[in-house]
Amino acid sequence: MSSKVRELMASGFGELRHEPTAKRIQAVLGGETIVDSTRAVLVWEPRRIVPSYAVPVEDVRGELVPAMARKWKQINKFVEVMSHALESAGVGPAAPLNIVDFGAGKGYLTFALHDWLRRQAAGAPLVYLAYDPPAPQGEAILVPKDSPLKSVAELKGKKVALNKGSNVHYLLVRALEKAGLKYSDITPVFLAPSDALAAFSRGSVDAWVIWDPYEAAAQASTDARILADGTGLVANYQFYFSSKDFLEHNGKAVDVVLDALNEADDWASKNIDAVAAQLSPSVGLPPAVLALSLERESYGIKPISNDVIASQQHIADTFFQLGLIPKAITVSDLQRKPGS
Repeated sequence: MSSKVRELMASGFGELRHEPTAKRIQAVLGGETIVDSTRAVLVWEPRRIVPSYAVPVEDVRGELVPAMARKWKQINKFVEVMSHALESAGVGPAAPLNIVDFGAGKGYLTFALHDWLRRQAAGAPLVYLAYDPPAPQGEAILVPKDSPLKSVAELKGKKVALNKGSNVHYLLVRALEKAGLKYSDITPVFLAPSDALAAFSRGSVDAWVIWDPYEAAAQASTDARILADGTGLVANYQFYFSSKDFLEHNGKAVDVVLDALNEADDWASKNIDAVAAQLSPSVGLPPAVLALSLERESYGIKPISNDVIASQQHIADTFFQLGLIPKAITVSDLQRKPGS
């Protein structure tokens, strides 16, 4: 007997699910280990495709607070991975590197472009360092498989789910413009990806604008149909950022990091299936779904250019006009300067 993978994924989608993991899970706060467990499980809340880790209360060293009173953020050990490369290059900064001094984001500025732009408008000192080539198929406007909608123009008067101020927000604006519609012609429904998937699955919204891997997951679990992707509309770059202060004092380290990331990028582009298999347990998506997402990615990190900054300026202007950011931004002011 054989079963379709998407049917197995969809079965139990509305239920609480869990899966034991052999991983040792640790969490550090303020230099102190507050979680250290070899008894963790991956937990999928109902209608969510990305899991969280759950550990026995006995393995938590600290004060427990009510659910959602605080949100934990997972920070990978990127600095540890990079330490050998930094030492080999003779960089060795006087103080330990802080992961928040260097980051990457999918979309136009980050996945949370709205918040990023607000910080920029408030004077947060971030700098564009580099970017990956366009990946326009990595975001799309989805409709249910049996939806009567066949074109973007037919979205007039419809409810469209999206993440406010994200890369897909700009995709929606551009797609509507191309179809001869105004943004005010649709009813935006601002939802986080997991909540948007639930609304999309039960038919509470007519369309969903989303990025990978959620795009690929929705295709697999619901047979969602692509009404339009970013092709011919948006570039969907991924950017690499640094704090201004870190760049000023560690320019050489930044270059070493970018070179190492480029090597990893090159390997990933040639080993999609291996990357998908490696990411699957932590992301909570089947390797086949992740492989589809990774195939729509772009690879090969490039130094930030004036043309790319100009495209970012157009996005920033559009977001300002929509009232998503409080004041106009000059994106070129945030560009890494030659020699820095």
